[in-house]
Parts: sequence; structure tokens; C-alpha cells
Amino acid sequence: MVDKPVDHDAAARRYLAVQQSAEFQDLRTTFRKFVFPVTAFFLVWYFVYVLLSIFAPSFMGTKVFGNINIGLLMGLGQFVTTFAITLAYSRWAGRELDPRADAVGARLDGEASH
Repeated sequence: MVDKPVDHDAAARRYLAVQQSAEFQDLRTTFRKFVFPVTAFFLVWYFVYVLLSIFAPSFMGTKVFGNINIGLLMGLGQFVTTFAITLAYSRWAGRELDPRADAVGARLDGEASH
């Protein structure tokens, strides 16, 4: 079995052409418009939780009902938020991002066959 030689320069040119295309720029912009704000929100939420735990332990220890306190509820809220963000991203990506990524991929595949 003889492997066909690969033209790495041609492959690099194809990838650069796709990266510089309007479709790819739109894909990247669409991705960033969702991911950056959600990431910023979650990091703020996480650091509020950590900082309150460090600097306001009496507040975090405030009982809400029974032995359940604010710190425990906020800690569990971190997990809930993580799952909610994951679900939201999955649905959003399937609706908005994946079709655009498929189009960019199809363009790259089409150029590779030439």
C-alpha cells in the first residue's frame, strides 16, 4: 500500500482561506456572542460565592430552614447553574451554531476535493 503524498502547503492555504471567509468570521462571532457573556456571568457568580464564603461566613451560615443555610443553597446553586448553562448551550448550538459550522465544514471539504 502506497500512501499518496500530502501537499501540506495546499492544505494550509485551504484552512487559511476558510478562516478568513465571511462564513467562518460569522461562525466565530456567533460563538463568542453566546460564550463570552455566559462565561463572565458564571465566573462572577462563582467568585461571589467564594468571596462570601471567605469574607461573610456568618451570612453564608444563616439558616434558611432546618440545617439548610445560604452557603449550602448557593453551593448547590453552582451545580444547578452549571447544568442549566450546559443545557442552554447544547440547545443553542444545535439551533444556531451547528448549521453554520456544518456549512463551513462543507466548504472546506469541497475545496479539499479539488
